[in-house]
Order: sequence, then C-alpha cells, then structure tokens
Amino acid sequence: MKLSASVAALVVACVCQGAPADAADSAGKAQIGSFGLALAAGDSGTRPGDDFFEYASGHWYANFQIPADRASYGAFQGLSELTAQRVRRIIEAARAADSAPRSPERQIGDLYAAFMDESSIEANGLESAQPDLRRIAAASSRTDIARLIALPQFKSVFTLTVRPDLRSPDRYSVRIGQAELGLPNRDYYLRDEASFKEVRGKYLDYLRQMLELAGLPAAREQARDVMAFESKLARVHWSLQQQRDIEASYNPRSKEQLLSYAPGFDWQAFLDAAQVGARREFILRELSAIKAIARIFGDTPIATLQSYLIVHYLDDHSDYLPKRFGAATFAFHGTVLSGQPVQRERWQRAVQAVDQSLGDAIGRIYVAEYFPPQSKVMMEELVENVRAAFKERIEQLTWMTPTTKRRAQQKLASIVSKVGYPERWQDYSTLDIRSDDPIGNAHRVAQWEWSRKIARLDLPVDHEEWDVPPQTINAFYNALNNEIVFLAAFLQPPFFDPNADSAVNYGAIGAVIGHEIGHGFDDQGRQFGPEGNLMDWWTPADDAAFKARAAQLIAQYSAFEALPGLHVNGAVTIGENIGDLGGLSMAYHAYHRSLKGRKAAIVDGLTGDQRFFLAYAQIWRAKYRDDALRQYVLKDTHSPERFRVNGPLRNIDAWYAAFDVKPGDKLYLSPEQRVEIW
Repeated sequence: MKLSASVAALVVACVCQGAPADAADSAGKAQIGSFGLALAAGDSGTRPGDDFFEYASGHWYANFQIPADRASYGAFQGLSELTAQRVRRIIEAARAADSAPRSPERQIGDLYAAFMDESSIEANGLESAQPDLRRIAAASSRTDIARLIALPQFKSVFTLTVRPDLRSPDRYSVRIGQAELGLPNRDYYLRDEASFKEVRGKYLDYLRQMLELAGLPAAREQARDVMAFESKLARVHWSLQQQRDIEASYNPRSKEQLLSYAPGFDWQAFLDAAQVGARREFILRELSAIKAIARIFGDTPIATLQSYLIVHYLDDHSDYLPKRFGAATFAFHGTVLSGQPVQRERWQRAVQAVDQSLGDAIGRIYVAEYFPPQSKVMMEELVENVRAAFKERIEQLTWMTPTTKRRAQQKLASIVSKVGYPERWQDYSTLDIRSDDPIGNAHRVAQWEWSRKIARLDLPVDHEEWDVPPQTINAFYNALNNEIVFLAAFLQPPFFDPNADSAVNYGAIGAVIGHEIGHGFDDQGRQFGPEGNLMDWWTPADDAAFKARAAQLIAQYSAFEALPGLHVNGAVTIGENIGDLGGLSMAYHAYHRSLKGRKAAIVDGLTGDQRFFLAYAQIWRAKYRDDALRQYVLKDTHSPERFRVNGPLRNIDAWYAAFDVKPGDKLYLSPEQRVEIW
C-alpha cells in the first residue's frame, strides 16, 4: 500500500514459511519452528558477514518457487493469501445471511456477487461501459474533457486529494498534484536501455489492442498519439526523489493564483465537477509539473485526449468487462511489467474489490474472529518498551545537542500508538450496492468515498480515523497525526507471535515498531513537530550533523545492485533505510532492556542476540521475478528486502559481535564507517 509523501509506510514483502493455515490452530506454541525461527531456511555454508540475507534464508531462497500467479512472494503475500481466505469466508457467510437491504451483510454479499457474475458480464459486452464511453465521445472541447477527468471513473492528468494541511494539521486542505502515468513511472518513458525500449513497444501494442477491442477505427494512430502525449507528461513529471521534498511539495495558492499560474487547462470546470469549485485555496504539490501539464493539455488535440480517456477507462475497468479486456490488461500489466505468468483467480480479485470498497464492514467481523485480545495487549506493551528504549537512546546520542534532544523527546512522548483496529467503524448505509451492476458499484463506491471526504473540508480533522482497514497487511507512521499504526492482520507470524521467543519477537515486530517510530525522525518525519505540523525544530548544527550521517547511509545503499546495472537509489530510499537502521537499533536496546540484567538463555545453540538478528532477517525473506524487481527499485521508496537485511546490520556493532564478523567479510565496515543516527 502506498500512502502520501507525508505518511511513511512500511510495506512488507517477505515470507511466512511454516505458518499454519489459520492462527487459531496453534494456540499455545510458536507457529514457526519450536520458538519462532525457521532454522532450516538458512544456508550455513554462507558466512554471516558475507551475506546475512543468505545466511538466514539462503536455503529457502534457492529452493522456493514463486507461484505462477505472483510476481514476487514473501510474508506480505503469504499473509495476504491467508487473510483473503478468511475474508472469503466472511463474504460467503454474509451472502448466506437473509439480511435487510443496505445492511453491511447485504452490501458485502451483493458487491461480491456482482463481481463474480462472469456470465452476465460476458453477455453484456460493453453495454455497461457505453454511457461513459458516449460521454467521452461527446466531449467536444477541452473544457468538456476537464469536467470528465474530475470524476472518479476517468483517468486524470491531475490528482485531487483531501488531507490534513501540512502546516495546520487540524484542518483539511485540497491538494493538487501530478497523476500517475500509464507506465509505472517516468523512467519507463525516458530511459534508453533496451529493456525499457522493449516495454514501451509492448505498451504501444497494448494501447492499440485495447482501442481495437472497443471497436474504434484508426486504433494504431490513436495509440501512437496517446503514447506521445504520455511521454510529454513523463518529461515534466517530478521524479520520486523530487516528490520526497516536503517543503518543495507544499505550495499554497489561491484559486486565482492557480488559474493564472497554470493556463491551458480549465481549472474552474475541473474543480466544479469535483465539487470543490467554491474553495478559495489549494495546495499545489509538484509545482513546475502542474504548470507544464496544463500547457501540454492545452496543446493536445481533443481527439488525442479522448483516446487517452477511452484506453485508460477500458484499462481501469477491465475486471468488469468481457474476458478479452481482462486478458489483454493482465498480459501487459501482469506479465510484461511484472513477469507474472498467470492471472489470479476471479474470487481473489473479487475479495480484493470488496475489501477495498467496504473495508470497515469486513474489518469489524475480521477482528472479532481473528484478532485475539491478548495480541493487542502484548503488542501495546511492546510498543511502550521500544518507546522507552528510544527515549534512553536519544539521551545517549553524542552528535545531538541538548536543545534538539529535548524537542525530540517531546515528539517521541507525543506519538500516538494505534494497535489492531479503530474504536469507531465506518457507516456505509448510504452507499448503494447492487448485485447486478458491477461497474456501477465501482463508480458509486468511488463517488461515495470522494463525497465523504469533501463533506468534511470545513470540519476539524478526525484524528481517530484510520486510513486503512484492519485486515490490511501493513504498519505505518502518519506524520500529520504523529501516530504509529499496526493493523490486526499484520500482527501474525513471522512478524508477531505471542508464543514466540522474546528475542524473536523483539527482532521481528520490535524492529517494525522501531521502524515506524523512526519514521517520525527520518529525513521527512523530522520536519514535523509533536502536533503533526510542518516545522523546523532542529538547531543548525544538529541539522548539519543529521544530513552528514544520512549522506553516508545514502552512499552505502546506492552501492547495492539489485539487477545487473540497476542500483538502489539511496536518496529515494533514505527514509525507509533510516527507519530500518533506527528501528533495529531501538528494538535491540529494548530487548536487552527487557532482560533486566539477566543473561539470555541459549536456545538450539543460538544466543539471544543471534536469535534477535535472525528473526529480523527472516521477516524480510522474499523473492522477485526480474521484471517485478526492476519496477520495485524504480518505483518504491523501500530498498529490496535483501538490502533491508544486509544494509542496516553492517552498521550495528552488536551484530558483528554476535556472528564474529571480521575484516575481509564482504559486509564488514570499519567502526568509523558505520552509521548511527538513532
């Protein structure tokens, strides 16, 4: 899951090897191995100091085959599959219930039934899409196009979002930014390597194919025009690194300033159609891109803009259209871009659609059935233990002055912890779901959600609201609420097991807790104060010291090569890398703090420190197809999992001692080269 630039997310991709089909089956004992580690997964022939990822998981990596319907596989996908099976059972029970119209059970069942009715979808052909396709065909001016792309069902060149204001997080603001492109990001349009040229050629073929499937004439020429249009957009888009610049991405403008700053696009028509035309102020994100995109839009023939809307409408709605559309979409997005041979089954995609549309309705049932109360209690205790450890670490920092330490402590104490699920659930009773209208359901869900967001624009920010439902496999830090969130479905092995060894839990979920706390103090999070507002609370000396240490970490990660010739971008991944390094350091400190001076027991020949570091390494066990890994490196702010293991560990003195890592080992760094920030 990807959140906005002001919300640092831990998006996990690892493996749940050895976990049972359902957590309830193994109460009272660890679900992985005898104490929480999959010892047989490692490669004892690899020196820990040469490649700790291989040492911890090399046997698994060498022998595991990625399922045909996956582009990658790890614990994120393993837990997603487990959760999908559980949600499917929830949906089937809802379908079997004799429920009143618009009750949560009826909405869940009807949404799923509509998605799964392939025979009706096939028989209807393009009939359900025709009203929108006719609207596109009838758009005779750029003003008409501007009105259309403000609606949720159409592809836009701009994003409109409602989020708390970065400088005044107790009020909402409307943000305008660059929209996603048809290909994963600008690199796919602009890079000259043969692999990117090949993808561009196949994308052009895909655009043509979709237009032909819709029965449109001159599909080849229209596809070329759409490709040329998107390529122009790509050239002016901000890079991922530029988008991470929070100050540069916060540009308040009045509506009058917006209209004069970015001519060529009918902003008033666009904003009116989005129901925010009366707003007097907006926040512009990618400032130069917004101006350039408006100009490109104004210079582009209306016929090309119509083709752009048609092809992306078909692309976005392919699951609700006859199989020929879904097959073409998967062949490109799944196989060409990610190397995935086989599409996921229809029921899996239906579960995902219901989950994304009625998340809280599903989540309320999910946590009652699958999230034990003792897990919430234990997790809350772990959070406070890691917080206490970080408090001590801040006081011990040698590079930070007392003034900034005091402010850091204030922010740390103010962090709100949310574990498992919200106290208040979303009410969907006004949402119209029909069992025979899949494409209409998708549109009504999107419009309902947008209307809900704009209705609160003049209300105080609801700090109790959760961004995502509890059955999501994720944890994250929200800078604007200064909060850390750990979702119920994520709190399972290998990340968290109430019955696992203490060292294992601290190395796994403890490091995740520290990671999320650490996001409040990474290169982005450190720019926000205790109340979640964008502010500078650093002395100039401490600011310079932080940046110098971050630069060392950027250089380390930029040396990692994910694929031949494709290196990690240390400047893009620096926030996550700081989170990993700081989180692991906090968790290690918290683990030893929990021992209260006692010596940890030896278990299966492993010391407590060894179990701690192995647990950390095994939560990041993952395997990718090459195309998926390429896309991940170019599009994601996280480093690939191999480097999330080897990268932080080589900077931690205790790891060297635990595994006797010496000069000459490939991961060895001399003490003066090791980076410590938090």
